[in-house]
Amino acid sequence: MIYKFKSKATGDLIMLGPNGDQLLRLLGREPAAKGIVEVADMPAARQRLQAALAEAEAAAAQAGADGQADDERAREAVGLRQRLWPMLQMLERAAAAREPIVWGV
Repeated sequence: MIYKFKSKATGDLIMLGPNGDQLLRLLGREPAAKGIVEVADMPAARQRLQAALAEAEAAAAQAGADGQADDERAREAVGLRQRLWPMLQMLERAAAAREPIVWGV
């Protein structure tokens, strides 16, 4: 499945199924073909994504201290930060414009 996140305040954000599923789980939601992030929920959504990034970066720093960082970076060419950054930007712009984010509609 392909996710196409849309908001009147931004351009569309397209994610492949596994990445979109991961994003939705980080937001505390079950993956679904249709959904909405209401304006009132956007600050909490941003906090959840930023917390996930902080946790991933702490794990990467620990792996680097253990000498495992090169192996992990080789396996994961695109990290969580690169995958979540567009959604963080979308959440920020949509919240500022007071527009929801929808997908599958």
